[in-house]
Amino acid sequence: MVARPRRALAGALLVPAVVLGLAGCGSDDANDASGGGGADGGSEVTLTVLAAASLTDVFEEAGAAYEAENPGTTLRFSFAGSQELVAQLDGGAPADVLVTADTDTMASAAELTGEPSVIARNALTIVTPPDNPAGVDGLADLADPELRLVLAAPEVPAGRYGQEILAAAGVAAEPDSLEANVRAVLGKVQLGEADAGLVYVTDATVAGDEVHVVPIPEDQNVVAEYPAAALNDSEHPDEAAAFVAWLNEEAARGLLAEAGFLAP
Repeated sequence: MVARPRRALAGALLVPAVVLGLAGCGSDDANDASGGGGADGGSEVTLTVLAAASLTDVFEEAGAAYEAENPGTTLRFSFAGSQELVAQLDGGAPADVLVTADTDTMASAAELTGEPSVIARNALTIVTPPDNPAGVDGLADLADPELRLVLAAPEVPAGRYGQEILAAAGVAAEPDSLEANVRAVLGKVQLGEADAGLVYVTDATVAGDEVHVVPIPEDQNVVAEYPAAALNDSEHPDEAAAFVAWLNEEAARGLLAEAGFLAP
């Protein structure tokens, strides 16, 4: 798979999908999103949060907790690879908060965001189908030319981390597929379409018995950092900043820890 330029991809593919997705929410959401003030204005506020795909499950739980604590504020999540999220913003997609799976991608959007803060960290692991048909025991096994290996694309944080891990271990692996985000890697392994893949520890936790986990030694692993930031063009800057601040509080950190994320 040949990586296409991020800015070009945003215009060609990503923005229409986002626009259609937002349009599909109906006029009520649109009115909520343009409503003022939340608690001080007395009207409903909807925040659109663009978040890395690996945060899907924990953020859905965190969103429910936040809404319960903050009546009048509704969180609407859009999950994708971190590079896709920034491409959406470059293409003009409206949003209030950005959360990526690496600091480099967040830095590439520095002109669009306020000051980011790291809310969690994550490590990588090898996953195989439950019966581990290829007998994968460690990183070295990923170099087997007969192995059906799937990785995230190199422009995706998980893909870049995976390449760093393999290079540092001296493993010359040739993936059969490069995916747009880490959840797509997990999905191919779960469906038995791949013998092995590299995903975050939290993704493997979500999959449970649907995958077999082969840990990567700590001295060979890479730890990802997840920064969050409010967007400068948010129509609700106070509410967006409040949600980012909440992600650094005890309640949110507890949910992240339960999901397998490491403390920042």
